[in-house]
Amino acid sequence: MADHYEALGVARDASTDEIKKAYRKLARQLHPDVNPGAEASERFKTVTHAYDVLSDPQQRQNYDRGGSGSSQGGGFDAGNFGDIFETFFGGGGGGGGGMRGPRSRRERGQDALIRVELDLDEVIFGTHRDIEVDTAIVCATCSGTCCQPGTSPVTCDICHGTGSIQRAVRSLLGNVMTSSPCGSCRGYGTIIATPCLTCQGQGRVRARRTVPVDIPAGVDTGLRLQMPGSGEAGPAGGPNGDLYLEMKVRHHDVFSRDGDDLLCTLTVPMTDAILGATATVKALDGDIEVELRPGVQAGEILTIKDRGVTRLRGNGRGDLRVGVQVLTPTKLDHKERELIEAFAARHKVSAPALSHFQQGLFAKLRDRFLG
Repeated sequence: MADHYEALGVARDASTDEIKKAYRKLARQLHPDVNPGAEASERFKTVTHAYDVLSDPQQRQNYDRGGSGSSQGGGFDAGNFGDIFETFFGGGGGGGGGMRGPRSRRERGQDALIRVELDLDEVIFGTHRDIEVDTAIVCATCSGTCCQPGTSPVTCDICHGTGSIQRAVRSLLGNVMTSSPCGSCRGYGTIIATPCLTCQGQGRVRARRTVPVDIPAGVDTGLRLQMPGSGEAGPAGGPNGDLYLEMKVRHHDVFSRDGDDLLCTLTVPMTDAILGATATVKALDGDIEVELRPGVQAGEILTIKDRGVTRLRGNGRGDLRVGVQVLTPTKLDHKERELIEAFAARHKVSAPALSHFQQGLFAKLRDRFLG
């Protein structure tokens, strides 16, 4: 029997990695798919058995002491051989010789994620966008076949279209059939003899395309819309993945959002707060008249029904809530001061006093008021 170390071409003190590398190199040279000769086949069995022994610490120790190196009295260990075969050739070393059939070149394309920025007024009623997407599309030259026009894949002459190679391995239990992917066609069962020059045999190319999107009303920052089949085209004409659009609503200088409601601040002169007034203000979807009752207080909230954001899942719209900020004059001339002093003398009120902090919507608007 040949010395196992000599069979693999390594020193007796070779490390496990060195033994593995040596076997990998020899196995690829002697594999029946590459070298079908009878001599190469016998040598392939020899180096495989040598690796089987030397890669197992217990068997190697037994072999170095003069034993056979096999816990089963010599010969192939069918289970270990299957593991080795799977490690180096990607196959499944099972008994019975079951064949899974060739794998398909067609695969589903990847999903894509794009962030879409919207203005607040676009959110109220929804909007339409034409989204530019840099993605993979089906190759127009070969229509996803991967082959040059007028040609088609040819059946692999090694596996005869099965995508796998089967062979019998002798063991103590008799002949065991092992199966592994064909190294010639990589398990596809066919070979692209004349790849498409446009897509290099991939069946798809990178391109920029336009995707029309109807964005519904009521979306908010962080919401994702799924567009099935609008993602990348799959290899070899495989189905498209999905396209996800992640919304981001831009900051607005006047209006902010609280769910389906819109919030804003109305700054009014002190005289209008005292006497009352009607103010016409520009909203996101047209002018709005705001009625100020006489004596309206700073921090009071005026609600205008159905002038907020259209509800995403439901009917109708939210409200527009307007926080009142009374503007107190800071510079008075002599005559104005006399009038205010006379007014104060006629309307005596209690001295300023602390009270509980008012919670609610106006508390959310206080920073804007103070700004």
